[in-house]
Amino acid sequence: MHGQICPLRLRFASHGLLRDNGTKPSFHLDRMIRKQTRIRQKNSDAILEAALDVFSHQGFRGATLDQIAEVAGLSKPNLLYYFPSKEAIHQALLTRLLDIWLAPLREMDAAGDPQTELLAYVRRKLELSRDYPRESRLFANEILQGAPRMQATIKDQLRPLVAQKAAVLQRWMDEGRIAPMHPAHLIFSIWALTQHYADFEVQVRTVLGPGHDPFVEAGEFLETLFRRLLARDDRAG
Repeated sequence: MHGQICPLRLRFASHGLLRDNGTKPSFHLDRMIRKQTRIRQKNSDAILEAALDVFSHQGFRGATLDQIAEVAGLSKPNLLYYFPSKEAIHQALLTRLLDIWLAPLREMDAAGDPQTELLAYVRRKLELSRDYPRESRLFANEILQGAPRMQATIKDQLRPLVAQKAAVLQRWMDEGRIAPMHPAHLIFSIWALTQHYADFEVQVRTVLGPGHDPFVEAGEFLETLFRRLLARDDRAG
């Protein structure tokens, strides 16, 4: 930070690990700082991974710092060195999750073929449900609670992005390239039909029974469904 000395430099200054001007690190200090940074990153990642597991099973209210620390293999005081509260951990997870969750919608290309772009979006969303089921349940739990920790983010990031892509969908519809329908609700339907397989995975697998891969089967089904939904019916009107 400008005008301040790195805490690690202060710690090591008394051991003669700083050069004469007290600002540039010696070889030993530089190596120690890199080691501390690696340890900090490793522990921070371990805490977030453990918290994701605990939050996705217990929900925000049911999760405790003691549970997260135990799963992370750290003491509670050590955990609090990295994150000051349960709320801070939860917010860090939600922030990281939103970047992952919005990426497929951001990738929808306004210059591409409408049906190709929409079917690719469906596939990417289903892949997220398959690869990030705990993250999906974390997000669902937050929304079910009224999004108390994500309301601003939804308004500032998700709503403008949906409005932007809905405008693209509406243009494609106006140009007669896909069937006309409410563009925002089309996006909602993709969310519902893909995230269901993560949020209700136990139910899906139990109903289907052994020998079924719900994500493979869902991929085939959803592609057929959306191809039919998006196809223009030139006989209408």
